[in-house]
Amino acid sequence: MKLLLDTSAYVGFKLGHAEIVDYLAMADAILISPIVSGELMFGFRNGSRLDQNMLEFHQFLSHEAVDTIQITDVTADRYSRIAALLRRTGTPIPTNDIWIAAQTMETGAELVTMDQHFEKISGLIFRLFQ
Repeated sequence: MKLLLDTSAYVGFKLGHAEIVDYLAMADAILISPIVSGELMFGFRNGSRLDQNMLEFHQFLSHEAVDTIQITDVTADRYSRIAALLRRTGTPIPTNDIWIAAQTMETGAELVTMDQHFEKISGLIFRLFQ
């Protein structure tokens, strides 16, 4: 099973959300988008534990099951299609989440998230945790 983590899912994992921790333990591969990395680092820089959070994140990224993926031309094309459809249907979601969804679809992964707005993206395979 190949999973792509949304920012909310990484935070849930770090907070010990049991269902997320157990679900990630079953994965063959865990993918991290540079969009998610950027959102996390932004949060770290606005908190009081920058060094500790960065250390823990880098340890997570160094795990053998974790891979960082890149944004490609295919990602950009998928992003544009998703964003255009969401705008036409009047159901926008945050721009970064459209990029994350596009990468999830490109890689054939399942998105792990705690954000319900991903339900608005047709064809996206995701697992929603509360």
